Amino acid sequence: MNIAFFDTKEYDIPAFERYGKERGISFRFYETKLDADTAELARGFDGVCVFVNDNVSAEVVDKLSEMGVGTIALRCAGYNNVDVKHCFGKLRVVRVPAYSPYAVAEHTMALLLTSVRRIHKAYNRTREFNFSLNGLKGFDLHGKTVGVIGTGKIGSIFIDICKGFGMNILAYDKFPRADADFPYVSLDELFEKSDVISLHLPLFEDTYHLIGYDALKKLKKGVILLNTSRGALIDAEALLDGIKQRIIGGACLDVYEEESELFFEDLSGHIVEDDTLARLLSMPNVIVTSHQAFLTEEALSNIAETTVENLVLCRDGKPCPNELCYGCGSMDDCKKKRKERCF
Repeated sequence: MNIAFFDTKEYDIPAFERYGKERGISFRFYETKLDADTAELARGFDGVCVFVNDNVSAEVVDKLSEMGVGTIALRCAGYNNVDVKHCFGKLRVVRVPAYSPYAVAEHTMALLLTSVRRIHKAYNRTREFNFSLNGLKGFDLHGKTVGVIGTGKIGSIFIDICKGFGMNILAYDKFPRADADFPYVSLDELFEKSDVISLHLPLFEDTYHLIGYDALKKLKKGVILLNTSRGALIDAEALLDGIKQRIIGGACLDVYEEESELFFEDLSGHIVEDDTLARLLSMPNVIVTSHQAFLTEEALSNIAETTVENLVLCRDGKPCPNELCYGCGSMDDCKKKRKERCF
């Protein structure tokens, strides 16, 4: 099985080559992202492997289908960049639902600690032999209330980490866990009472700009916002206003709403034209990392192994537990439930 691999980074290649060789999957690695202009690069391949900033629109799906491409393999959990509905009946879509939830949860806590203890500022100072403590005062996490929105694997692990710091937990999820050992509250109550809010949920139509101008009116003054999920969960303009109004005491972002042409690239020698991001980076209480929360050795290995296994199942015409589908309209007769291929 031959796969066109888009948006390749140096750290992607070793694990994918290793697992691919073991299972008879060969990859052609392209640095460019997949979109309507680059889809032609997939001609002659059995499938494509894509990441979070590849654009698999309906137009791209049609082009891939016309060229005989049969599979879209997402090497990530989120799939808001893929028109899954349009794929139905044309291409199978598989993903990696969990590669290392610990990696993302731990990075979230690292961002929080860096922010509240001013570690980034201290690091820059001491490199210039400035050992003054002025302006580095933080606060204890112990006894503070953290509101976690989204209690899947990553959110639940982050909650466990917060418990270790002695924090009080509030949680919100559209689909609460039946076995949860933490309290669920309404979104409004979470906004009102949380000293820290962390987002751990996918981007869908109903979660787009979850933190926006309406939410600003409800947030506890001085709240710290954490986002290691999807950038568009937060309205970046509203975030800036919240910071300037002193409603938001700090923001730690591993994702950004308009990151697709920025993150994962070295733009240090360029003028970045995104004024919103530039203003965010100029704020003393904002920390931005470039979508690196997933980036651990364990996660990269798990991503490659699961993606290759997904591709093997597609190659062999078998059902795949990690397949995404738009459904057939009848859950009672769902082929996936019957462990059959959707189409």
